[in-house]
Amino acid sequence: MSIVHDLQQLIARSKLFATADKLEEIKKRGKNKGKGKRGREAIKIGQGGTLDPLADGVLVIGVGKGTKKLSDFLNCTKEYQTTCLLGCETDSYDSEGSRVRLAPWKHVTEERVREALKQYTGEISQTPPIFSALKMDGKPLYEYARQGIPLPRPIEPRNVTVHALELVEWKGRDHGFRWPEKSLSEEGKKAMEKALKGVDENTEIKDDTEPPAADEVPTAFVLKMTVSGGTYVRSIVHDLAHAVGSAGHVVTLSRTRQGRFAMEATDSGDYKCIPWEVFEKATDGEEVGEDGWSKWEQEVMDNLEIVEGTIAGTSSSKVAT
Repeated sequence: MSIVHDLQQLIARSKLFATADKLEEIKKRGKNKGKGKRGREAIKIGQGGTLDPLADGVLVIGVGKGTKKLSDFLNCTKEYQTTCLLGCETDSYDSEGSRVRLAPWKHVTEERVREALKQYTGEISQTPPIFSALKMDGKPLYEYARQGIPLPRPIEPRNVTVHALELVEWKGRDHGFRWPEKSLSEEGKKAMEKALKGVDENTEIKDDTEPPAADEVPTAFVLKMTVSGGTYVRSIVHDLAHAVGSAGHVVTLSRTRQGRFAMEATDSGDYKCIPWEVFEKATDGEEVGEDGWSKWEQEVMDNLEIVEGTIAGTSSSKVAT
């Protein structure tokens, strides 16, 4: 992942994480050579989970022995805010995918959505989308769909917990979102049908409504949710749209909290995330303050969680966002 790669280059040259001897060694090798494998190998870095290509928000980064704690963030509680656009289903359940099916949406009201949310609160059983990287018999699910290979068995549902789910904004038709222009080809739809018919012979992928007029804007609304690890936000949106007699997909997705790391620190023990722009602006020649630290280093020190060692010593055993 480029974010981790870019951070690795920065961290390897910081006295916050690297020993004085290691910094001197990197300096002697020269800037260009230091960006190769040997310049990165001294300090281990990793991420606690991933974000969908469409998503932004919290990403927990572990450095040094802090990487051993990253598994804690795979199953921790997470918070998301997402926008659902009705009337169109995509193969990936979000706007990154291709249109698969159109469905009516004009009958869906704010009250109807609020009532349907009750079905998806608490412990629920959730089936991951077929266009996901989950594997079945060693093959990613999306390969079955793309190649038209029948699934050998149903996708195994998973029990997840939705601690809170609320409608925070009803956009109606006052927004700039539109359905994806790209549509799954007839060949692609048949391949997807064939894969799903390995589970259900009655599976059929077809539009339930005529394409809308060019000036028609489908309904959109924003959800906020707190969920357990392993929850697919895309599936909640997909299933909710079905529950109100329509189709839908995710058009925006932000992770606002991952465990005790949050966009905004509101609870005792929270750590506020550092905006990515702080790291983007950092360079080897960045001006340092009177205290000897650059801006990004100061931000890290103010918001990291130390797993082992001291903040300005020679230990690099930390977890930070």
